[in-house]
Amino acid sequence: MQNWYDILPKQTGLGAYIWIIFCVLPFFFIFRSSSMYEIIFGILMTFIFFLCYRWSYSSDSRMIYIFVSVEIVISLVMTFLFGYVYFALFLAYFIGTVRHTGGFIALYTVHLTTTFIATILTFIMRMESLFPYLPFVTIALIGVVLLPFTVRYRRNQEVLKDALEDANKRISQLMVTEERERIARDLHDTLGQKLSMIGLKSELAGKLIEDKPSQAKSEVDDIHDTARAALKEVREMVSDMRVASLEDEWVRAHQMIETAGMRFEQEGDPGELSLPPLIEHVLSMCLKEAITNVIRHSEASTCRVSLTQYQEYTSLTVTDDGKGFQTNNFSRGSGMKGMKERLEFVNGSLEVNQNNQTSLSFHVPTVIKQKEDSL
Repeated sequence: MQNWYDILPKQTGLGAYIWIIFCVLPFFFIFRSSSMYEIIFGILMTFIFFLCYRWSYSSDSRMIYIFVSVEIVISLVMTFLFGYVYFALFLAYFIGTVRHTGGFIALYTVHLTTTFIATILTFIMRMESLFPYLPFVTIALIGVVLLPFTVRYRRNQEVLKDALEDANKRISQLMVTEERERIARDLHDTLGQKLSMIGLKSELAGKLIEDKPSQAKSEVDDIHDTARAALKEVREMVSDMRVASLEDEWVRAHQMIETAGMRFEQEGDPGELSLPPLIEHVLSMCLKEAITNVIRHSEASTCRVSLTQYQEYTSLTVTDDGKGFQTNNFSRGSGMKGMKERLEFVNGSLEVNQNNQTSLSFHVPTVIKQKEDSL
């Protein structure tokens, strides 16, 4: 929190020492005057300027224009009486922070016009007060022209950066919620069904154990097999929950393909990619699922994985020369639904091509973006 007596705005973007020099410099020009009244008047004007300048940062939109008007008048007086034009730089910086476009243009135009007129008149009428410092006066005038736009551009960039960080935080929160829903859905679809089966078979085995012990033993064996299947699915779910590295998954895919007796071909290097962790995780899980499908269902002899990163998006393609799959079963089996859900969550897409070969192309954005309907 800024105090009312603070002179310099925080995070000005320029060195604090430079601003301190500009704060002290007017006294050098004031004390050159031979009149005590001019010295007192100059000190008073300097004090009022910095007081109004500080209040400009903490006032509402209406009072800002009043304070800036006072500051412009003081800057013109100091220029004409003492040849001190550098208050114009303080004003130029502050005008660049005005968010309202109309207010910015109005203040910029008035400040620029009055500063140049005052400098020219002072140079004509009192050349001795400005001519020795002409290079510095020229730099100050250039600053009056350019500094407001520079500050305004930087402030807009900061606003956009903050908005992007907020958007990424919201996306991360949505990711957690989505992952919780997916885990709940997987638990219900897998463990829930198998636990219900174990409960029913246990009850049946208890009824048959006296009259039909052999059938009861068969039910117990089924319970054992079902429990082992449930344990396997739990382990697979835990494995899926771990954050996957695309580079590690790439190596694992190579090993799995060669273990299955296929030839592995690759194009691209995942180690050279620069992706957000969420995007890389989604791409890694899609690669894992695609390689699993190739091994289990394709009966292929060759599997090719290619990776290409463009400026706006990254593409991962898995191609095999196997038997392919039925299009009408595309959205239901082989983990396709899970891949599509993951890709849709990061505004990605899945493209399937089946000609002489089967290829799955995963397209993901290079940076995380919000969906248009949530902006």
